[in-house]
Amino acid sequence: MPVHADGALDTSRAIAHARCMLDNGCDGVTLFGTTGEGPAFTIAERKALLESMLGSGIQASQIIVTTTALALGDAIELGQHAARLGVHRQMFMPPFYFNQPCDAGVIEAVSQVVRGIGDDGLKLLLYHFPAMSTYGFSHTAIAELVCRHPGHVIGLKDSSGDLAHALALAKAFPELSILVGAEQHVAEVMRAGGSGSINGLANVAPRLMARVMKSPDQVAPADTQLIASLLALLGARPNMPFVGVYKLMLAEQTGDALWLNMRAPLCPLDPSEVQAVLDGYRALGSSLDFI
Repeated sequence: MPVHADGALDTSRAIAHARCMLDNGCDGVTLFGTTGEGPAFTIAERKALLESMLGSGIQASQIIVTTTALALGDAIELGQHAARLGVHRQMFMPPFYFNQPCDAGVIEAVSQVVRGIGDDGLKLLLYHFPAMSTYGFSHTAIAELVCRHPGHVIGLKDSSGDLAHALALAKAFPELSILVGAEQHVAEVMRAGGSGSINGLANVAPRLMARVMKSPDQVAPADTQLIASLLALLGARPNMPFVGVYKLMLAEQTGDALWLNMRAPLCPLDPSEVQAVLDGYRALGSSLDFI
């Protein structure tokens, strides 16, 4: 998410960036997910940006709102607010500050959120990201939530980065929308029945990812290589924050250094990290004309 030097949300840049992605092949935008540093922003900030996005002419049907929050009451408030504005597609990560909660507790947490939002049109994606939340949705938990909330729990975003896991989800839950976060796995999972992707790379390569999702059976070898090359930049130096790498690439693309600003506790890359990423990015040369 673009921020000013003091960390305040940069609404105008956020709207411009969303429009750029939509104009270049993305079906929609996901607000305040992991790449969007969602939990670092207040409830008021998140509500205000959604209202501004809709006020700018972006359609409610083009937005997924991530309601992940420290308190279930805050997640419910965000979900209710979005639903009132006609944004029924939402994504929720279970509470991420307790270490490895049990299935029963997470099932109840998600159920409280669904019941609390109270939206007949709610279409909720479960957000599976165990590296961040310490919890991974088991098949048993998914099945129970679908049973409890038919028509409302409609899918899962898998950010585990585990291809076998994503393929197993697509096989076990053909009725659900299984969306993959790992860009290099999108085509293979879609060929196995997956529905598509919500991913970070689309922020810097929307046309590239749109091509993959439009024709997962016919991904050009050059596109496969370009995805691998761009993802490799996330590890150009050890332990870099991936949000900072994506923002650096956006700054390079747009010529706008304000993209380098980060919301604390994240901080900009150090000079050696910046140089390593830029060297790799610029080395891609003419390939970047097609992202």
